[in-house]
Amino acid sequence: MELDAAGRAVRLSNPDKVYFPAKGYTKRDVAEYFLAVGPGILRALRNRPTTLQRFVDGVEGEFFYQKRAPKNLPDWIPTAEIAFPSGRTAHEICPTEVAAVLWAANLGTLTFHPWPVRADDTDHPDELRIDLDPQPGTDYADAVAAAHELRSVLEDHGLRGWPKTSGGRGIHVFVPIEARWTFTEVRRATIAAGRALERRMPDRVTTAWWKEERGERIFVDFNQTARDRTIASAYSVRPRPHAPVSAPLSWDEIDDVEPRDFDIRTMSARYAERGDVHADMEGEAFRLDALLELADRDAKDRGLGDMPYPPEYPKMPGEPKRVQPSRARHDEDEGTGDAGA
Repeated sequence: MELDAAGRAVRLSNPDKVYFPAKGYTKRDVAEYFLAVGPGILRALRNRPTTLQRFVDGVEGEFFYQKRAPKNLPDWIPTAEIAFPSGRTAHEICPTEVAAVLWAANLGTLTFHPWPVRADDTDHPDELRIDLDPQPGTDYADAVAAAHELRSVLEDHGLRGWPKTSGGRGIHVFVPIEARWTFTEVRRATIAAGRALERRMPDRVTTAWWKEERGERIFVDFNQTARDRTIASAYSVRPRPHAPVSAPLSWDEIDDVEPRDFDIRTMSARYAERGDVHADMEGEAFRLDALLELADRDAKDRGLGDMPYPPEYPKMPGEPKRVQPSRARHDEDEGTGDAGA
């Protein structure tokens, strides 16, 4: 069958293929959902290098991440070259119209993972993204409490955030910024914001990278702002049996909803009624100076430097040893020397 996406016909093969067996939702249902929220998801993806999370056999089958643009890419879908931490490069698709989203849905894409950069400058993020990740023993309500306090932290530093559900138990807060800082600087600003939040809510929030130190708290996952780390876009479908979506929210409603409230059916209806509640992000661009100054004060006054990068990253300047604290203590007790060797 063919779907019309703003005047461009997009072919949908096997439209009756079931993607969500528990609900009976098909590929056609997913594609029609993306069409229903088209302007909203395009706002989240427009001109951004985007990784596709593909489930060609539905959510109960295997999935993979498509980072490189496939060879059969239509000539009307542009790409941009991005550089990975390893130094290797690739060309990723950069959606500029809703038809690109439907084309990807035909390949089994449920979740879109856009970089926080635009195609014309892939080294300077234009979004600060903060992932509030519930740890075992915590839930969405704990993430909400942290999000409200994070909103205050951001406002105290001249920033405004827009919240959305992760599609699971967590909350993501996005801040549009000027595209003038590097990935390293944006990550540093995120760490500073996370530490400020942790100081305000020490029993409920943590920036501890090592799981053994987090406890039953909300983890501010600062490494989601590292190069080649991405967060599911607004309106993306998440691979769970009930077909939930990452739902943009207003600050005055995050207490009164549950992540399960938003799936491909309910979000289509919500969008028809309210449109894209994050549409006003467009045209905004805040500065990170105040958060970077806070990072400087943390280093000078509190001795708080950089945090560990993910294990697949090359060693970064100023980064502490990548060894979990219990292992480091064990090695010291055993007298094995440099625990980071």
